[in-house]
Amino acid sequence: MADPRGFLKVRDRQLPPNRPVEVRIQDWKDVHEQLPEGQPFLRAQAGRCMDCGIPFCHNGCPLGNLIPEWNDLVWRGQWADAIERLHATNNFPEFTGRICPAPCESSCVLGISQPPVTIKNVEVSIIDEAFERGYVTPQVPQRLTGHTVAVVGSGPAGLAAAQQLTRAGHTVAVYERDDAIGGLLRYGVPDFKLEKRHIDRRLTQMTAEGTRFRPNVEIGRDITWDDLRARYDAVVVATGATVPRDLPLPGRELDGIHVAMDYLHQANVVAAGGTVPDQITAEGKHVVIIGGGDTGSDCLGTALRQGAASVTTLAIGKRPPSHRTAEQPWPTDPVLFEVSSSHEEGGERAYLASTVAFIGGEGDDAGAVRHLRLARTEYLPDGTRAPTPGTEQDVPADLVLICLGFSGPETSALVDQIGVRVTRRSTIQRSADFAVGLPGVFVAGDAGRGQSLVVWAIAEGRAAAASVDAYLNGLSELPAPIEASTQALRP
Repeated sequence: MADPRGFLKVRDRQLPPNRPVEVRIQDWKDVHEQLPEGQPFLRAQAGRCMDCGIPFCHNGCPLGNLIPEWNDLVWRGQWADAIERLHATNNFPEFTGRICPAPCESSCVLGISQPPVTIKNVEVSIIDEAFERGYVTPQVPQRLTGHTVAVVGSGPAGLAAAQQLTRAGHTVAVYERDDAIGGLLRYGVPDFKLEKRHIDRRLTQMTAEGTRFRPNVEIGRDITWDDLRARYDAVVVATGATVPRDLPLPGRELDGIHVAMDYLHQANVVAAGGTVPDQITAEGKHVVIIGGGDTGSDCLGTALRQGAASVTTLAIGKRPPSHRTAEQPWPTDPVLFEVSSSHEEGGERAYLASTVAFIGGEGDDAGAVRHLRLARTEYLPDGTRAPTPGTEQDVPADLVLICLGFSGPETSALVDQIGVRVTRRSTIQRSADFAVGLPGVFVAGDAGRGQSLVVWAIAEGRAAAASVDAYLNGLSELPAPIEASTQALRP
């Protein structure tokens, strides 16, 4: 185990500092300071891990990360071994260590009496150190099976499935309708949370391993799902849950009201050096963000960097408590009041705020939103929430961003072209082995699970890949030698 008395000697939870607010809002770079190699405090923080008899952090992490093991290895300075144990369960710790909300930390046994171990920071330090030291190298399969797999969607679920299947010896092509690979990692998460160089260096590794990438191809339009099934031995649907929840209130048709991902996608394109005609921008505007989750926080940081006149984030419910309550005991993942890096940078937050209507301007501004009509939220006896009559007020709003999550995947082409079934939750129906009931077709990630966390996406991508591999092994027991597999390289 790590330092047997570490949690007694080091009681303070310490994280790397963020760059000063006045500096970081001038650019799109990572908000964290770039610290010297080894991070002086990291060994002590890893040493706080108790190596519990029952490590609940394993249960808190959908990937089953071997957290006590790599905490111990970091404490000992054994970086090569640490990345080996981390990669044993997690294909992309550079993503989870940056954008995962870390349910493992809520489950940390030390959290019963002290601040929990900085698991997320130790994780991202391991992978960054491993890249710096050259420990992350392509794992090229020794033999090819001759089987081909199409992965549709290049988010964390699709990439995890593709990497696992490529390493198993199958020839894999990843299809993405955007112009670059990465899904929401690329165009849904701002650079100040996840710089795109982290995606690019992993794609370089995957390309060297043999995975093929096909951007700018929308399955269902450019290639039908039937044609895709005919070309490949198996298909993995990993398209994510991309249908946004809207807010159909009076005035919704006014200009200046957008769902979050339309706004963030354009901002990420421009931050990467691209151009977007008639870009949705917050510059000089009074911005109102409806929804207080991670996406709302991303919109806040983006709007501040674009030079918004003001930014207000609205939440329909009560402000969460700052600490665990009796109703949310350890080791549950509690709903707490959180201050993200974007919240540190500015803006206002309002709770118990129910949106009643969008109000347009007058004259030339009649077609554009100019105010938001709010009312105080009332909790009814049946547990539902409703606006309180007589409490209405109007707040300035030149740009309204709706950040209410997603209702499910886009399924119309899948249903029409190959007849997949959809659940009552609007997700793709599947069995326990991720199969959809059609030979060779599997679904992984948010498309089958519904909107969820990056760790669940990677976990499902890995598990679905295992089911696909078992299916393909049933088609052919003996793998083809690499020299005889050139016909498998066509996709």
